[in-house]
Amino acid sequence: MNDASHDVNTHDQRPAAPTRSAARRPEHGDDGSKKPPAAARIVVMAREDYRFVMSTDGRPYAVALDGPNIALPLRNKGGLRQRLARQFADAYPGEVASQSALADAMTVLEGVAEDSDPVPVHLRVGSNPAGGVVVDLGSADGRAVVVTDTGWNIVDRAPVLFRRSGAMAPMPAPVVDGDGLAKLYALLNMDEPSFHQLVAWLVAAWIPDIPHPAIVCKGEQGTGKSKAAQMFINLIDPSPASKRSQPRDEKAWSRQAFSSWALCLDNVSTIPPWLSDTLCKAVTGDGVVDRALYTDDDVVVLTFKRVLALTTIDAGALAGDLAERVLMLDLQLIDSEHRRSEEELDATFDAVRPAVLGALFDVLACVLAVLPSVRLESMPRMADFARVLAAVDQTQGWHTLRDYLATSANVATDAMEGDPFAMAIAALVEQAETWQGTAAQLLEALPAPFVRPPNWPKDATRASGRVKRLAPLLRSIGITVDDTQRSRDRHRHRLLTLSRAPAQQESASAPEQPPIWPEVTPPGHGRTPPEQH
Repeated sequence: MNDASHDVNTHDQRPAAPTRSAARRPEHGDDGSKKPPAAARIVVMAREDYRFVMSTDGRPYAVALDGPNIALPLRNKGGLRQRLARQFADAYPGEVASQSALADAMTVLEGVAEDSDPVPVHLRVGSNPAGGVVVDLGSADGRAVVVTDTGWNIVDRAPVLFRRSGAMAPMPAPVVDGDGLAKLYALLNMDEPSFHQLVAWLVAAWIPDIPHPAIVCKGEQGTGKSKAAQMFINLIDPSPASKRSQPRDEKAWSRQAFSSWALCLDNVSTIPPWLSDTLCKAVTGDGVVDRALYTDDDVVVLTFKRVLALTTIDAGALAGDLAERVLMLDLQLIDSEHRRSEEELDATFDAVRPAVLGALFDVLACVLAVLPSVRLESMPRMADFARVLAAVDQTQGWHTLRDYLATSANVATDAMEGDPFAMAIAALVEQAETWQGTAAQLLEALPAPFVRPPNWPKDATRASGRVKRLAPLLRSIGITVDDTQRSRDRHRHRLLTLSRAPAQQESASAPEQPPIWPEVTPPGHGRTPPEQH
């Protein structure tokens, strides 16, 4: 693995040199002639110091010619407009650009950006065109970590274009430390198989082009779920607001997701159907189209594929679709003798985070080396993530894929138990072995609970839709759903066929897990990927 200390250029602390426009003095008006309008001078100033691009989702950005490879929004707070206002005041003493002049200049510069072909603009994580992964450290100097199949190093200028948001915080520079994973494990109250899965999830979170299952920290009160999830998010994508409350609607959620690569929804008790669907789409890739501000017919598009964490006491709050897209980690109760204060935990986490990041990047480099050759005998849901788990197992000697598949089956069962309609269908099939009929007949056949829950279907149309949504969960417990047949009368009603699948042989008990850290070589560090045969 590369030693980061040899790849970081040292920076002195001298003030940055002024931009070309800031060093310029007024060139007009000395002979009494009228100066060009302020908006025109702002445009000239901007085009001297910045290049203008349009992102693939139709947003204009400015990139400093002599600065970091950071895309600045033209109008938002902390973007180009604010910088040009300051530069104008420096370049033309005694003058301050008016709001109308700045607005006119931004309109012109947006037109300049539209003349270029769209380019990818990444948030925190991007794919390197030369191969590998690039992680933005979020620092003012624009440094980034480049991870390839041979190792990782820190570069002064990112090879891909990044954007920043107010929800981002700087990430400390990783360091080479053979005990990085051990230091992380010491902060967590989980068993070794769960920790192995966590490490694999953290590594996969930096691979930008695949869906990532939402990690769910489950446990009773006093297990430190919220603190653990906060640590996970601050390793991947540090933020001053790493824990968030459930959003009130889809628009609020889309704004949060657009501004962060990784998010945590804390203390989830119930998930409404719209949020469950939205979280599922955020895992696999989502897009939201909304009306642009101050317009009647223009729209803006928010596109994102995000890394999610949730904390909950009851996994039954997860709907069927979402239950298939989660990685469940059970946290153990912390007794009073081992409980530590928030202040102590934060200080310890800040101290070990550079070493933990270095160790995780080591594992990621090993994964990138073998991932192209990984082939699975069967493709489960979240197949891309499953391939990453297989690559982690191949390079680290763990069993994360096997444990993930076993845990996923348990999550599906828990989600079933939290859905009265699904449990009623399971009881019906358990009694009849095979049942066939219309959705209306299914409602009549199922014994409705004395107090009908809100999500119990009210009519045949809703019942048919609910059965289709529950099909993956029902399949996980051995019940197949077939809705391809029609009744033979003239009405040609769609028929639902519910039947129990043939029993499969129970899998053997899991073999004993190997030690979490080899005695000689720490996982992912100082190792070369095994040869492929």
